[in-house]
Amino acid sequence: MPEASFLFSQYGRVVDLLPEIVLILDDENRILDANKTAADELGVVVRPSHPKYVFDILPEDERNIFRNLLPFTDQLNLETKFRKRDGSVIDVTGIVRILHSGQTKYWVLVMRDVTEEKRKELDLLRFSNVIHNTINPIQISSANGTMVYVNPAFEKVTGYSNTELIGKNPNILNSRKHSKEFWSGVWKHIISGKVWVGRIENQRKDGSPFFTELVISPIVDLQGKIVGYLGAHRDITEQIILEQRLVRSQRMESIGTLAAGIAHEVGNPLTAISSLVQVIQRTSKDEFAKEKLELINSQVNRITRIIRELVDFSRPSTHVVKPTNINRIVKEALNIVQYGKKVKDITFSLDLDDQLPEIAAVPDQIVQVFINILMNAVDSLDERRGSISVHSRKNDHAIEIIVHDTGKGIESSALEKIFEPFYTTKTTGQGTGLGLWVSYGIVKSFGGDVFVESIPEKGSTFTVSFPRKGV
Repeated sequence: MPEASFLFSQYGRVVDLLPEIVLILDDENRILDANKTAADELGVVVRPSHPKYVFDILPEDERNIFRNLLPFTDQLNLETKFRKRDGSVIDVTGIVRILHSGQTKYWVLVMRDVTEEKRKELDLLRFSNVIHNTINPIQISSANGTMVYVNPAFEKVTGYSNTELIGKNPNILNSRKHSKEFWSGVWKHIISGKVWVGRIENQRKDGSPFFTELVISPIVDLQGKIVGYLGAHRDITEQIILEQRLVRSQRMESIGTLAAGIAHEVGNPLTAISSLVQVIQRTSKDEFAKEKLELINSQVNRITRIIRELVDFSRPSTHVVKPTNINRIVKEALNIVQYGKKVKDITFSLDLDDQLPEIAAVPDQIVQVFINILMNAVDSLDERRGSISVHSRKNDHAIEIIVHDTGKGIESSALEKIFEPFYTTKTTGQGTGLGLWVSYGIVKSFGGDVFVESIPEKGSTFTVSFPRKGV
């Protein structure tokens, strides 16, 4: 033991300057000597007459592990725990080397306190697991804005894979719904070190929109320098769709009430005008006058037709609701539409589920719904080559009829308005803007719904859904 102390004392001035814990053990695991760090941190006091065992500074669950490590014949990398003088436990890692002095062997432990590193590693592991497995889409970008990490939820909501996103700028998702000034303001805010919160509309890989509430937080290092940004999204697409449907339903209810009043107030004067025009036509011999009167009469009839559609929508149906075979309705509507002069270059295809149960509806009204949707599909092709497919299917709660065309599609800004009365994307005189509004109202009256998805220049898909048990 004196020999070991002598060897250690030769280098004591050096090892006492080291921040690492340095211990010398004999073959019985007694601590023969220790440096200043070991004394300060672990309370090791070297007393040759009453040597301290290394097990005295080890937690109980580490002692058996340590016994199995010694003796050994070469360098050993060691990771264990030490109990400090205040009773707390620290994680340490380092090396154990054999020191020969004559015929005697000693074991020299040089250990480093890694408790804080372990804690940070654990925090990072917990953080990464939470981020990776959360249902909320998460992206992490570098300081210059390129994405360095996306979680599976982000891949799912955007439609892009990890490899398609990493290294790309987030503007790959840009829907062009927000101005350059908007994004410039966002960047100005976050590069100043502030957290930005807002609602944005992005675009999936397939071109469809998705809405999220986004929180962008700067990631700073120990010196306070921004090294990246964490973007946490909350997908609110369904919420936005529901809000739009609610607004649409409320608007339709208001318009329906207004329509009944308009029909009453305008209908009677139109009837009088029409009657007077017919009287003048019969009594006049002036061909020019007759021609202009006929023009007046045709315009009166057009107004009357619009009002009739408004009235039909606004008042309760007098038709009889009965079990209806939806496949037969679809075929009937298609037979009416596909013989028009605009369809010569259009390919129609049907894929109908023969096992569909009947729905409770008014057949004549449902036929009108599909005639309107199919005619819009025909018009979207604008006498170009293309295709229109109709597919029916069922699930646990509903029966769905999907009408897809390869036409010019509908801009996302127009998608929000196409079920509104008098709104049309067609040129003046080509449509009244009531067809889809009335169709939507008919479907809703039977407990159903109408959904539309569209990508400009790629086509549109209308899905008409009816409850399996009717109304």
